[in-house]
Amino acid sequence: MTIRLLVVDDDPLVRAGLSLMLGGADDLEIVGEGADGSEVAELVDRLTPDVVLMDIRMPTMDGLTATEELRSRPDAPEIVVLTTFHADEQVLRALRAGAAGFVLKDTPPAEIVAAVRRVASGDPVLSPAVTRQLMTHVADRAPETRRGAAARRLASLAEREREVAVAVGRGQSNAEIAATLYMSVPTVKTHVSRILAKLDLNNRVQIALLAHDAGLLDEEEPA
Repeated sequence: MTIRLLVVDDDPLVRAGLSLMLGGADDLEIVGEGADGSEVAELVDRLTPDVVLMDIRMPTMDGLTATEELRSRPDAPEIVVLTTFHADEQVLRALRAGAAGFVLKDTPPAEIVAAVRRVASGDPVLSPAVTRQLMTHVADRAPETRRGAAARRLASLAEREREVAVAVGRGQSNAEIAATLYMSVPTVKTHVSRILAKLDLNNRVQIALLAHDAGLLDEEEPA
């Protein structure tokens, strides 16, 4: 399967470099380029990319706003945000909006290609464990309004689903969750799928963020 990729960055040299190195992959097709977030909606409608590689900082409409707008639409493409900082509140905002992950602009080309392939197949680029490190680095503490909203959303989960959500938030893999909660890996996968559907989330990273916002990760971790 060929992955259709849209590159959005306000720096023409960055766009050219990304298109050159990513276009060399046999299974990637660069279907277009954009210079600002304000162009993204029209480009997505016209070019129907599978993945958008999106710069965060752009002059007219930043990548965060463009990500929020895109991910609110049905059948939205997956989004990987480009950034120069690995610990940034804006990265957290992009992940909350539904971005599948982020890559640094100095990431080796092969790793960017791998990231695009992963999100195209439905997997987030970064693990919940990395997300937790990011949240810690930027000292992100959920305001009471967000904490209350997150707690209310998680209240819709069954007890077992809530336990799985907390384990995902702690960065555990499906196998680790299965061992901790004494269930099979297929059962864990089923619970994760139900959590995503119930809470209208895109990926495990968003589960981790919601568990964090609700304060569930502050609770004592089981031995």
